[in-house]
Amino acid sequence: MNTAAAGKWEGIIATGIDSASWAYAEDYTGEDDVVAGARASADDSGVSAIGPGAAAALTVLAAAVGAKSVVEIGTGTGVSGLALLRGMRPTGTLTTVDLDAENQRLARKTFLDAGIPSNRFRLIAGAALDVVTRLTDGHYDLVFCDADKREYTAYLHEALRLLRPGGVVAFDNALWEGRVADPSRRDPDTQAIRDLIRAIREDDDLVSALLPCGDGLLTAVKRP
Repeated sequence: MNTAAAGKWEGIIATGIDSASWAYAEDYTGEDDVVAGARASADDSGVSAIGPGAAAALTVLAAAVGAKSVVEIGTGTGVSGLALLRGMRPTGTLTTVDLDAENQRLARKTFLDAGIPSNRFRLIAGAALDVVTRLTDGHYDLVFCDADKREYTAYLHEALRLLRPGGVVAFDNALWEGRVADPSRRDPDTQAIRDLIRAIREDDDLVSALLPCGDGLLTAVKRP
């Protein structure tokens, strides 16, 4: 990660971690030309892609649970979806949902450019809560959410229905560029993320952690 990129994130670096160490951790796995292209497409489209550290964490989570079936809410241009696919089993299938069909066209290109066979991903254009309610209960190993922040708690409800015991749910932007930790910030998106954090923390059926990578990755495991 270059100095300019590191500077972009300095406002959300956790106390006790110097900016150089944080940037080193974010860039630990590196990213190839396909991901760079997807990030460029996101910038051109005004889409906020998941950070490199959080993308790497998604790959690890998908690999750790041996994911065969994954749901993604918020396709973007394919940065997070590709991270998930690269951690999943070679025969695993990603179902990814986005309101914007153009985003999904770009994501399809990202996946194909990375050599992912088209039968390993299913792109569904539509409102997330309209789509995921039609998916099968207990069928999925991992659910990743990066869409409308005000719907995050509703996504959690659906994710817990979709996940098998031992499955993982993850939410991007859990720190929301420093807003969540700032008690003076009371806007609806920030409040919604705080409500999500509280709901996950207080659910005895979940084991959770808020990871300070990217813009914050809130993760939870559904207890067996």
